[in-house]
Amino acid sequence: MNDYKAKILKVCNEAVKNTLMETLEIEYVDVGEDFLVAKMPVNPRVHQPDGVLHGGATVALAESVGSTASYVFLDGQKVFVRGIEIAANHVKSIREGEVFAKAMLIHKGRTTQLWEIKVTDADDNLISLCKLTTISLPRK
Repeated sequence: MNDYKAKILKVCNEAVKNTLMETLEIEYVDVGEDFLVAKMPVNPRVHQPDGVLHGGATVALAESVGSTASYVFLDGQKVFVRGIEIAANHVKSIREGEVFAKAMLIHKGRTTQLWEIKVTDADDNLISLCKLTTISLPRK
């Protein structure tokens, strides 16, 4: 792993402390020129009552990785980012293991951004497909 990539992942993972992301054990694991990947364990902490991954936990993972990707790719020192809309299609359930969320930029506007976040299992099976719209506003 090159130094730049390691530095970005370190900053992203340090921001997780004392947040919902820490509660869900979300960890940022890969970054490239146009994507960011996070993983989350699937265990009883994120299950719905019948023992499968809760859709709300999946959406929290997707919004976390998409918003963090906005911070990384839009210069978070100059703007603050907020998610303003998220939609998710859950296509497969999972009971245990890990899920990976890969955020890729679809549209990079001056104010709004559109992200596609694919949530997959360790075998790259699609679990959920999410779309996140973020807004970036200047820091004062």
